Amino acid sequence: MLVLDHINPLYSLSGLLVGFLVGLTGVGGGSLMTPLLVLAFGIHPTTAVGTDLLYAAATKTIGTGVHGFKGTVQWKIVARLAAGSVPATSLTLWLVHAQKGSAANALITLTLGWALLVTAAAVLFRKTIVKALAWRATGMSGRQVAASTILLGAVLGTLVSLTSVGAGALGMTVLLILYPRTDIAKLVGSDIAHAVPLTLIAGLGHWLMGSVDVSLLASLLCGSIPGIILGSLLAARTPDGVLRPILASVLVLVGVKLLT
Repeated sequence: MLVLDHINPLYSLSGLLVGFLVGLTGVGGGSLMTPLLVLAFGIHPTTAVGTDLLYAAATKTIGTGVHGFKGTVQWKIVARLAAGSVPATSLTLWLVHAQKGSAANALITLTLGWALLVTAAAVLFRKTIVKALAWRATGMSGRQVAASTILLGAVLGTLVSLTSVGAGALGMTVLLILYPRTDIAKLVGSDIAHAVPLTLIAGLGHWLMGSVDVSLLASLLCGSIPGIILGSLLAARTPDGVLRPILASVLVLVGVKLLT
């Protein structure tokens, strides 16, 4: 009840907008929510990242339940990703905790800016990137694919712990390259399922460091849940060729703003 008393309608409206865009485009909320919290509301980068990680864990748990019910989760892929992301997340959180407040904020802002630019490229040129590189994965052995997946998990663990960005657009792009014969729906389900332990562990780590705002988290969820539902319902009616360039342009502008 105490948390509900501190719901901020402006944050809920932001959650509604981001949730709607996530449902519409499929791009992870971290790419949109964290920069919005930092640039529009002036929230410290560490608090924005920590709060957004638990926000993502809550929303992606719902998504995992849906995909699990539909049988579109490849748990072998999830386990490989987690084998890399869990230790990488723990190490990254320890390094962030070892930094002083201003140094940690500067590191997160810099990494977030570059992560958004790379995410924009992945959003805009995913098909081209996958087409250019997928042929190499066909010649890889099972062990090489497994090792590459674990390495991908480690990269995502580091990136997501620092910025809350990357698990969606970047992770899916590489998975499409490594597993070209796997049904896309199963790769999406696996990517979402892996994001749950990744964002939960990273979010709890930030919470232990005191960089999670519970009232902000509740406000965001109040808006994002109906927003995701609405965006998902309208996704099939909205041309992908229009959405992706617009979204990529927004990510580039925000990334450049953070770096300058």
